Amino acid sequence: MNKIKLLVVTCCFLALSMNAQNTSKEYQIRTIAFYNLENLFDTVNDPNVYDEASPIMESKGDTAKIYQQKLDNMARVIAQIGTKKTHTAPAIIGVSEVENLRVLEDLIANDYLKKFNYGIVHYDSPDFRGIDVALLYQKRYFKPVHSKNYELKLTDNKDGKKQTTRDQLLVSGYLDDELIHVIVNHWPSRRGGEKKSSIKREKGAALNLQIIKEIQAENPAAKIITMGDFNDDPTNNSFKKILKSKGKKSEVNPGDMYNPMENMHARGLNTLGYRDNINLFDQILISSSLLDRDKKFTDYKMYKANIYNPRFLTNKKGRYKGYPYRSFSYGNFTGGFSDHYPVYIYVIKEKK
Repeated sequence: MNKIKLLVVTCCFLALSMNAQNTSKEYQIRTIAFYNLENLFDTVNDPNVYDEASPIMESKGDTAKIYQQKLDNMARVIAQIGTKKTHTAPAIIGVSEVENLRVLEDLIANDYLKKFNYGIVHYDSPDFRGIDVALLYQKRYFKPVHSKNYELKLTDNKDGKKQTTRDQLLVSGYLDDELIHVIVNHWPSRRGGEKKSSIKREKGAALNLQIIKEIQAENPAAKIITMGDFNDDPTNNSFKKILKSKGKKSEVNPGDMYNPMENMHARGLNTLGYRDNINLFDQILISSSLLDRDKKFTDYKMYKANIYNPRFLTNKKGRYKGYPYRSFSYGNFTGGFSDHYPVYIYVIKEKK
């Protein structure tokens, strides 16, 4: 009797195993990332912007050598983001704090990145320091079909004069065969204090919402990703009251934006240290159409969101121990990387 039972159990197990093998699926996975490159300036003085105050221009050492090391450091990090799952660099990566097109061309030509054949979408912004946002993409995976920069219009609270800051960059294109829309942001800083400057970031959120609604007016189910250094945490008013982003999947309705970084923030995770506080300013949000509600993954859906913070990107000693290992401090090049950690998401779908 025991032998019969054992035989029945064995047969059932084999049947289940065979069924599992028959229903197993292969998935296509891509990395989409964002990285604040911390003052990636060249060594040429541009008379049209205030770049002479950039850390690299103020450095006391060999600026050409520092510039090359900075490029090496940034390229090395980008080449590694998300490789644990995809075995390649990000298919798409938004970047901020870049001076111009030249530094981006130098970056993608670097030995760490040139094999990936990145393309560039970039516009010069009116920011007084001359820093811009941009989008880099592996040409074999992503094909842009439309791009536009949106000016964030600000005025000084005291005298009403126009203030200049970074544009918001929209790039629409096909990730493999699916149309997605990516917005790259670098919202106004907290200079002057968080409360006094919050109105500027709330205006940044309002512009972001305007772009999202313009896309959804044409296609309510559009796949939208908004990313950047927002200079606000996921729970600030810019996100919760203006963008009305949701931190729980169960609360996301059609047309809403889901912020996977909100849960990370609640768990104490961070992407930078700012004035002895830790913050999660670097974020990637997705539209409801990219949520994995049905677990079917017949088209691209977000699989996971992460902060890329390996040990070599973290300061191991001194006053800023535990903070991102930045590249400039008090006018000197430290040999580090950036004062921000990169963030990224994986999107996956079933292979056909």
